[in-house]
Amino acid sequence: MRHPLDIVAMFAALWLLASMMLDALTPKELTAIMIGVAIGPAVLITAVFYYLRCPRTDFAVIFAALWLISDIAIAFVSPTQLPHFLIVLGFLPALLIGTALHWQRLQRREQRLPAPSVKRG
Repeated sequence: MRHPLDIVAMFAALWLLASMMLDALTPKELTAIMIGVAIGPAVLITAVFYYLRCPRTDFAVIFAALWLISDIAIAFVSPTQLPHFLIVLGFLPALLIGTALHWQRLQRREQRLPAPSVKRG
């Protein structure tokens, strides 16, 4: 059973960890406070969908979209230009999840296709 206080503690710890890690990767002018404010709404929305027991596939797509939005928000609040690898890092979850979903779709399609049969006349 997912207790709401456990979810709050888990996502607060993830929010703090992500803020500190991004602070280490970004230019010195961008502080952990600015990053925390930029990614805070995305972490909160992700926690709500986790609490509502959103299906895994939907949760992964929501997470990737919110991560990309957070990356854009960080770029907006940054007083200097972000390094290019951080912009690529924003697109990485969406690319990985899209690739996994496409791969699953191809695997299911091969299972649904009937084997060709020889017609006897």
